[in-house]
Amino acid sequence: MSISKTFRRISGVYREYPSQFWVLILGVFIDRLGGAMVFPFFTLYVTRKFGVGMTEVGLLFAMFSLTGIVGSMFGGALSDRLGRKGMVIFGLVVSALTSLLMGVMPTFWLFIGVTVFVGVFANVGGPAQQAMVADLVPEDKRAEAFGILRVVANLSVTIGPMIGGLLASRSYLLLFVCDAIASLITAVIVYVALRETRPVCEEVAAEESMVQTFQGYFTVLKDTIYVLFLGASALMVLVYMQMNTTLAVYLRDAHGISEQGFGYILSLNAAMVVLFQFPITRWISKYRSLFVMTVGTLLYAIGFAMYGFVTTYALFLVAMVVITIGEMFTSPVGQAIVARLAPADMRGRYMAVFGFSWVIPSAIGPLLAGLVMDNGDPNWVWYGAGIIGIVATLAFVALDRRVEQSAWATVDQRLSVIQRLEEGELSAEEAAEHLKALEAKAALALDRMDKQHERRHLHIRISDLASGVLKAEKTLPVSLVYTALNVGSRVCVDLDALIDQQQLRELIDRSSTHAEVERVETTSNEQLEIQVK
Repeated sequence: MSISKTFRRISGVYREYPSQFWVLILGVFIDRLGGAMVFPFFTLYVTRKFGVGMTEVGLLFAMFSLTGIVGSMFGGALSDRLGRKGMVIFGLVVSALTSLLMGVMPTFWLFIGVTVFVGVFANVGGPAQQAMVADLVPEDKRAEAFGILRVVANLSVTIGPMIGGLLASRSYLLLFVCDAIASLITAVIVYVALRETRPVCEEVAAEESMVQTFQGYFTVLKDTIYVLFLGASALMVLVYMQMNTTLAVYLRDAHGISEQGFGYILSLNAAMVVLFQFPITRWISKYRSLFVMTVGTLLYAIGFAMYGFVTTYALFLVAMVVITIGEMFTSPVGQAIVARLAPADMRGRYMAVFGFSWVIPSAIGPLLAGLVMDNGDPNWVWYGAGIIGIVATLAFVALDRRVEQSAWATVDQRLSVIQRLEEGELSAEEAAEHLKALEAKAALALDRMDKQHERRHLHIRISDLASGVLKAEKTLPVSLVYTALNVGSRVCVDLDALIDQQQLRELIDRSSTHAEVERVETTSNEQLEIQVK
């Protein structure tokens, strides 16, 4: 492929997403670069500086994870109530300060105290950052957007471990200082260049008390399909967690692999994601999302189990290739599933609860692995990872079957909604809301997410002509809009007050034909923008 053709493809991908998304991506890259220098060598730092075993390291990770639940819960709720941007900045600043503290703590028990502080406060920005992606990117592009997020994160991981390995051979303190600087640079970028993305059209959210905001977590936990998905994901992550916690020490102690050698293994993982994540994400979009999760989890089981059977460095690399392919399947699809199931005004809380699928395995996985390594045959860590990976694979298979049954059970309800639209009982907007609720309830979102690119939507923006302030923004399925227009039913309260149906049909037809934004100034001093895509 020529350089010019490659450049055109990259430019085409860039134009597919809003500029604010790329600002967020830049911030993620810088922040992750700092973290990638530290985290792969964290267990090596703790065991070497404080002279403790893997059991103590497992306890440390457990405390960090359990306290992280509190920070994530607060961050998710507050990002829905107060906004995403402030939570992201707060998390970055606290992360910088605590990184410096971890680098200078003289004793293991003081280090544990700092870990508790890190867990509570440094995780508040995570749900807000993930919610920002869902806020900025349309539904049909979210899986690819999360794939891009992983590409840039792993681009930083491609560079980070190699730099970190060199710095760690001289001074571990340099790792923590560089991580703190990266977090502060990212905080400045977010403050200066990133706008607030929290949806502002939810009147109910504005009337919520703080207690009601936190009570929203009970609503999340009543979402049965979502909770089952979290359970299967937690089993999968319990396996994956060993890569960044136990594997480094295991390879060092059992096979004599140096810090630099382990850094190359992780760099292989990151380089594969950078090169292949985006095309793989587009390729797997043809398949059911839960089928993709099933295949990816099975690859995890195979790859991690290999470390218990193979003994050469070349085969360690092969095992990492298998794991990485599984990771490229599961990670962006899993995050897109959560974003698809979460209502716009609860994305922060859904993302925070999704963190449980990482926090709980982080709390128990390294501890159990440490007990096995310190008191028994360390190969059983990897045999166990293979067994748990198979169980997680079967869990996704069972969930996929339940989703399929649930989807068929709602066909009559969907037809009923469309009939009410044709009879004029519902507007196109109201019908879209009913159908969206049905999809979430019956998990049609999971089964059909891979087909979202086939469904065209009408994107509507209404802004004040003088000030440019956005007054309303909506997205409706084009099929429902045409149904409403054909039977003379209502389309949307905001639109019906601004434009007649014939003019609306003409604007939609022109946008569909030319794939461009159609703009019209209304008599009420407002600008209406319509685009079909």
